[in-house]
This record gives sequence, structure tokens and C-alpha cells, in this order.
Amino acid sequence: MAVTALVLLVLSSSLSHTEAVLFGEPRIFGDDATGYGPIFEEEPLDIVYTKESPDRLISMNCRARANPAPTYRWRRDNWEIKLMELPNEHYSLVGGNLIINNPEEKKHAGTYVCVAKNVYGTVISKEAKVKFGYLEEFPDEERDPVTVKEGQGAVLLCAPPKRWPTEVTFRWIYNEFPVFLHPDKRRFVSQSTGNLYISKVEASDAGNYSCYVFNPQIGKGVYSKFIPLISTEEKKRYKADLVVKFPDTTAMLNYNVTLECFALGNPAPHIVWRKIGATDLPASAQVSMSGALLHLYNVQYEDSAGYECEAINQKWQDWHQAWLYWAVTINNTQKDVGSEHTMSCVANGKPGPYIRWLKDGYSYGKGELKFSSLTFEDSGMYQCIAENYWGIIYASAELRVIACAPTFELNPVKKYLLGANNGRVVIECKPRAAPRPRFTWTKGKEVLFNNSRISIMFDGSLEILNATRNDEGVYTCLAENDRGKANSTGTLTITEATQITVAPEDTQVMVGEEVHLQCQASFDPSLDITFIWSLDFRVIDFYLEWKHYERIMDREDSGELKIMNVQLRHEGRYTCTAQTVVDNVTASADLKVKGLPAPPGGVRVEEIRDTSVKLVWNRGADHGNPILGYTIQTRDVYALTEVDWRDASTSPTALDGMSVMADVVDLYPWMEYEFRVYATNEFGDGEASIPSMKIKTWDAVPVVAPTNVGGYGGKDGELIITWTPVQPQYFYGKKFGYVVAFKPHDDVDWWYETISDPETRRYVHRDSSFRVKSNDFQVREFQVKVKTFNSKGDGPYSLSTTIYYPRDGEVPSESPTDVYSRPVSSHEALVWWIPVMDTGTGLQQYIDGYQVKYWRKYDDTEPGANRIFVPASMNQTRLENMLPDSHYLIEVRAYNGAGVGPPSEHCEMFTKRARKTRCQNHTGIPYTAHVYCRKTGYITGPIYMTGWHFIDFPMPQVGDYELEVRGRYEGGDGPIRKIRLQGNFLFCLFISSDSYTHTHTRLIWISL
Repeated sequence: MAVTALVLLVLSSSLSHTEAVLFGEPRIFGDDATGYGPIFEEEPLDIVYTKESPDRLISMNCRARANPAPTYRWRRDNWEIKLMELPNEHYSLVGGNLIINNPEEKKHAGTYVCVAKNVYGTVISKEAKVKFGYLEEFPDEERDPVTVKEGQGAVLLCAPPKRWPTEVTFRWIYNEFPVFLHPDKRRFVSQSTGNLYISKVEASDAGNYSCYVFNPQIGKGVYSKFIPLISTEEKKRYKADLVVKFPDTTAMLNYNVTLECFALGNPAPHIVWRKIGATDLPASAQVSMSGALLHLYNVQYEDSAGYECEAINQKWQDWHQAWLYWAVTINNTQKDVGSEHTMSCVANGKPGPYIRWLKDGYSYGKGELKFSSLTFEDSGMYQCIAENYWGIIYASAELRVIACAPTFELNPVKKYLLGANNGRVVIECKPRAAPRPRFTWTKGKEVLFNNSRISIMFDGSLEILNATRNDEGVYTCLAENDRGKANSTGTLTITEATQITVAPEDTQVMVGEEVHLQCQASFDPSLDITFIWSLDFRVIDFYLEWKHYERIMDREDSGELKIMNVQLRHEGRYTCTAQTVVDNVTASADLKVKGLPAPPGGVRVEEIRDTSVKLVWNRGADHGNPILGYTIQTRDVYALTEVDWRDASTSPTALDGMSVMADVVDLYPWMEYEFRVYATNEFGDGEASIPSMKIKTWDAVPVVAPTNVGGYGGKDGELIITWTPVQPQYFYGKKFGYVVAFKPHDDVDWWYETISDPETRRYVHRDSSFRVKSNDFQVREFQVKVKTFNSKGDGPYSLSTTIYYPRDGEVPSESPTDVYSRPVSSHEALVWWIPVMDTGTGLQQYIDGYQVKYWRKYDDTEPGANRIFVPASMNQTRLENMLPDSHYLIEVRAYNGAGVGPPSEHCEMFTKRARKTRCQNHTGIPYTAHVYCRKTGYITGPIYMTGWHFIDFPMPQVGDYELEVRGRYEGGDGPIRKIRLQGNFLFCLFISSDSYTHTHTRLIWISL
């Protein structure tokens, strides 16, 4: 904590001696006085000493600046240490530093202060504490094992031993020293308690863990007995649960604060931090440890607020709020003194500080110190001490009372003075004198008196208004008090006034253009002139801003300003100042820059509904061009990146340039959104606004049903029903789940089952009555359908689907026929077959799909073959991940819930050779070209395919787009060529290839 020392010089008007007396000792304070009281340059600091220290000593530093040099004394717990009178085996003084040899806790722990003294007074340093640090060992008792299921969260308690200081670092050892655990998104080590938190236990986490505590101030570390962590297999999903929550926190101004937040859950939760009532965290904030820690650096008053951490995983959300308060150390303030003087010490803090005074090291009262009539005995070193719970701060000041006759030795009247014609001239007269002298001015032999043009100011200076050549001459200032008198003389010369002859003019310019601002002036030829340019009262630094500003000095009386590559930030009022040593004159002009509109401000949500919100904003600057319209963009919690913003649907659909509010429609219920707005003028789209605060729309009844509902009959009465789960954005509320309905085909009543896990994609129902008997003529048919529900109600059912339960143990008896294949590339092939048809036996044959196996004939074994499953409705598929130039066998079988049928005849084929490399100088001709078109900021878009070397297609009329072109060759896919398109055009894309099979493009466009 810094201590600020201020020296105050007190002049008394009631003293009648040239010598001042302090504490009864005569001292000279006249013209030859150069001494001053002690001012601390280095003060002692708190020290933590450990018995393991190799030096076996403590050094406490103290150094003060003073004239004459000070003497030093030390106090411990308000008792003076007798360093000079009695020899001491422990204490010694080196300069002002206190050395403690072989320190002992009972004798030397305590609070120390340094006292510096000379003939002008005494000051006391801030307090410094000497404490003896320690870190005890962990207990020897064995730690109990922790057993947890996979997917659940786990907490391993550290239970650290006693220590001083309490600020230590916690780490965890995994299985053996020195293998330390590295915290990540799943694992977090609290630096408050030392506990290890694992949000989602995995099989690899099983092992032995030991808590390691290290005290950096004493350089010692200890570790606990190992804690076994045992995981059992059960992979379920669990909601996010915050287990580490930061409390309400008090912070020191300009200090650093760290807030902790961590959650358990499966999947591992994602931590999000917010400042309540603000769109963003403070600029000095930094998030680390995968979101578990929020660091606030150099905290200020405006950082005081509520902070929220939210844990999100795919299943639930959890959040916690707490407040950050401030405790402010004291700022000292001193005021000038006079014959009647008040010494004030103003301090701010929370809680309010207690203020007391010391004079020459002894208590001297509290509050304000008031002197009705200063005397020599009032001189000395004064210290204001302000303290509260958080700390203590000192402010020092020397009060010196002097008396002397006026003297101009240090500050005479300037010998040669210049003034501008018709201008204002001030001739300073500031002698050193105590008490304050009386002032008299003469011009030659003429005594000057106050009139409409000439006046003698309070500090003795002479002011002349509307000066002319007649005011030239020799001026003398006479200062006199009861100690004596003195005078000083200077000669005044009047020069021609500086005037602007060519002033800069108001100008409008487009972004990126160049502009010149003229400035010429007339001035006295005996003087030098310089031109200074400023923008909105900020002086332009031509050295640092050379890329945009240049001052053209081709004439002595000209200071033309050239602005290159004008940007929006260059708009404002430019002021030219023509300045000489005598006077200066200014002229200003406004520069208007036309360009893209500025971002709107104050974007906020005022009304929230289930599928819409009311959004309000403030118009931004149009930069000289009317705003044509506004566009609103949204970003939800499932955005892939921070820049994944999407244009929103609004009501009204088109927002004109006067709009300041709109309804954003077609939103998902129960979805977290943030919004931003950008304006458009004739030059294009402006910068987007700062995002609004995140909001969540209201919940609603779900409207989306599961898709791809199907299933099959298994063994032993199992009926398996499958579906594609609904995406999370369609949950529309809390407690989302599914209702599965099914019945035999000829029955009237449905059976219902409720599934509460929104990510479930199959349900298995067991009922022995479902089994098809051996004497049954046909397979059994079942009608199935699935609907959604949440806390607001039930959603719609999917379309009913028929699934089949085959005869018990009846696998497909026929094999697919006429299996053919064709290589597509060196890694892919197409295979097709004639599907299994009616057996002709009068029994219905049911299949669920086909299993395709493929393996290398001579290099692989059939059990290790690659397998692909396709539905019964398809009779072809693509084989991938094949090796080039290889001989493959392909086999197809039909399958159902009872198993797989007999294999087809093996189909043999060879994959193509690998694509040639550059060094083989091969010319590759693409079979086809694929063109992928997407709007900038989006992740999806249409794909066009052509067998020609060009393709014509229209582009949408609004927005920027990205094209990706890839050629497909005999040996595989070639590299991607990317193109970025801006503006409104019709495109014709030409595709060519070079000798290395790289796809090249030629682009021709027609402006709309």
C-alpha cells in the first residue's frame, strides 16, 4: 500500500523575525534556507519468516530523504528498540535498515515501524508485520475410497492442514509423484478449498489421487495420503448441478479478484459468465480453466455489480448469482496554508476510515487541524493516518513558518518582454516574501494606477489590455513589506499581431478519399511562426499518425493539412492554430465524412413472448447518407461460433430508416437468444450493434413430432420401436419427453409408454404373447406412433407406421441375387443387387434390411470385414474407406429381428489406382465438378453438380456469398477452391484443371 508524502510551505504574515524557531531551536529560514524534513522513499513491508530459511535473519528496509540527513529509530509493538544504548545479539541497524539475526517467534513477531528524524521534524513509517510462517503435514490416516458410476460427478475432499499464510496453491497428484492432474472442462481444482471436482466421471479417471498443498511464501509443500477413485459402468446422463459457487465478495480498489464456479453433470456442463445489468463482462475480465474461473483485474467502482455463472449441458441448466462489493483504500488530500490555516485530510473508504494526526511522531488530534494564527512552534512534520478494516495509509506534510524581506533573486521580472498589438499583455511580478508584500508599478518614472486598460493583479502582476506601440517602455515592479523592499525591471516591446488570412472551410468527403484544409496567416517578420492542427481539441501527432495526416509547409506563412484515406473516425471539427512566442490565433472548420452508417445503440428487448419479442434500439449516425433500412440478427444458444448470426424474421417485414423498434417473429419457444441490429445506406451495410442482453422466450406446447418412426420384432417377445429424436431447439419447454403408442394391427386399443429422456431413440417392449407360433401362417403386424410432450402439454403424434414381428426364429431364407459393383474412385465403389422377393411357398417372408460385407480377398479375413446396413427399401449403397488398387470380395445378406439370412454369391471387383501426385506430371481431367454455394455466416447451402467446365446460375439479390468448387477425378476428389462474392451479380463460373489436377476457376459476372 503506497504512502504519499507531500511537502507544504507555510508563509506567515504575522511574524516579525527573520529567524524561525522550531521547538525552541534557532534555525535560518531566510534566503539561504535549503533544508527540509524527512520524506520516506522506502518503507518496511510485511515479512513472513520460516525456520527453514537458510539466512537465519530478517531485514526490514527504511530510507528517507531529508536535509540534513535523518537519524533512524525502530519500534516494535509501540515499544522503542534500544539499538544505541544497549548491545543486542538479535537487533542491529545498517543505515536505516533493521536487521534481526536468529529471529525467534516469541521475541520478534509483532508490528514494527521506522522513525526518521532531523531538525525539521519527525515522521513515522507505515506499520509492517513480522510473522512466522508454517505448513503442517497431512494426517497419517488412510483416506477412504470414493466409488462413483460412470457419467456421475465426483468430489474428492482435500482437507488441507493448518498453515500460515493461508494463501496457498492446490494441485492433485494422479497415481504417483510428480504426475500432476491437469484441470480441463471436466476436472476443476478449487483454490479456495483445495477440493477436486470431476463433472463427469469416465473409466479413465479411475486411480489414486493425492492433494498437494504448496505455500509459495515459505517454499514448502506437503501432500495427503492417496484417495482411491473407483468407477463402475453405468453411462447415464445427469443434469448440470453447480457445486462450486462463489460467495458475495468484497474487493479492494485496483486489486485483482477471482470468482470460482464449477458444475457436475453428464455431458460435462459448459460454464457461462454474465454481469447482471450489462451486455458484456468488464473489459478487464478474463475467463480461464474452461470457464470455471472469472478473473477481474484492477477492479474499479463501475465493476461493482451482481455476477452470474450458468452451467449448461444438453439436459438441464443451473445458475448462481452473487454480488461483488468494494472496499476502497484512502486517498490523501492536502490544502495550501496561510497565516490562518486549516490542515485537512480527506479519505474515502468502505467502511468509513478513522482519521488521526501525528506531529513529529506524536499524537496531535483528529479531524481537521485549524490554526488561527500560525507561530514558529507550529512548524514541524505532520502525518495524517487514515485506517479502516482493509488497511492503513499515511500522508506526510511539512509545515514551515518563515519570515523574510522581498527578494527577486530566484524569480526576477523578465528582462525583455514581448506583446502583440491590440492584444493582452501580462508582466509577472512574483518575489519571495513573507508576509505578503505591497506592489507598486512604474513605467519609466511614471507611477501606474489601475484604470480601464491597466490593472495590478492580486499576485502583483501587471495587466495591459489592447496594447499599442505607446505602451512600449521600461517597467519596474516594487515589492515592500515590514521586513524590507526590493524591485525588478523589464523592457516591453510591442509586435504586429498574428492574423489568419486564409481559413479552412467546411468540407464533405467520402470514405477513402483525400482532402486538403487550407490555413495561412500573417505575422510579425521578426518572429517565427508554427501551425498546430487539432481534431475536436485533440492535437494531431503527425509522427504517429503519418498514414492519414500530413502538414504541407511549402510556404512560411502556410500550414496546409492533407488528410489521406479518410475514415469515419476522422470526422469532426479541425482547428488550425497559428502561434508565435507572443500570441496565437485559431480558425476552425467541420469535416463531414460520408460512409457506412454507424452501429445502432441501446439494443434491448422490452416484451418477451413464446415465438416473438419486441426489440427496441436507438438510431446511429448516418454519416452523411440517409439510412435506408435496418436488419435484425439473432444468435441462439446452439450457434456453432461467436459469429454465427442469422437474419431474423420481423414484423413489419421491411424496416425503414426511421424504425426504432420491431417485433422479431418465428423464434423458438424456450430458447435463449441475443439480438443485434445493423443499418444500411447506399454505401452498404454498417457495423452491427453491441448484442443485447440474453433472454429466453416463453415455453409452449411442442409442435414437432419424431421422424423415421419404425422398428422390428426381436427374439423372445421383444418389440423394438425406434425413431429419430427431436432436436433440442424444438423442445419448447421443460420436462420434454416422448409418448410411445403401439398395438397389434387388428386391435382397437393402443398401449402407451412414457419416455422422459429427450435423447432416447428406441424403446423395447417385452411381451411373450407377441411371439409368432410355429403354426401361424403369417408374421404379426403392429401399428406404432410416437408423440412429444413437455410441461405445457402434448405435441402431435407422428404418422402411424407398420412394423412386423417375424415367425419365431424365422430368419430370411432367401439371399439377394445378381450382386454387381463398380469402382467410383480409389477409395469408393457402388454396389447393387436384386432384392429378396416372395418365396413362393405361400408364407410371407419379412426382412428389415440388408447387410453388405466387403473385404480384400487375399489380405483380409472375412470376420474382420467392413459391414454396412441399409433399409429394405434400398437395393444399392456406396462402399467407402477402401484401399486403392485392391482386389475386394462383396457379399449381401437380408436380415430381420430374428437374424441374418444366407449370403449372396460373392462379387469380385478391383478399386482404382490412387490419384497421381505432382512429381508424376500427370494431367487429371475431372469427371464432374461440385459447386457449393452458401451465404456468408451460414453453414448450409445448395450444391450444384456439372459435367462441363462451366456452370451458369443466378445469385440472390442481397448479401455476400462464398463458393467452394471441387473436382472429382478418376483417382478421387481434388482440392477445394474457395471464392468470396460481394454485391448483386449474375454469375457464370468457368472450371479448368492444370497438370496437377487442381481445380481452377474463372469467374465472369454481370452487375444487376
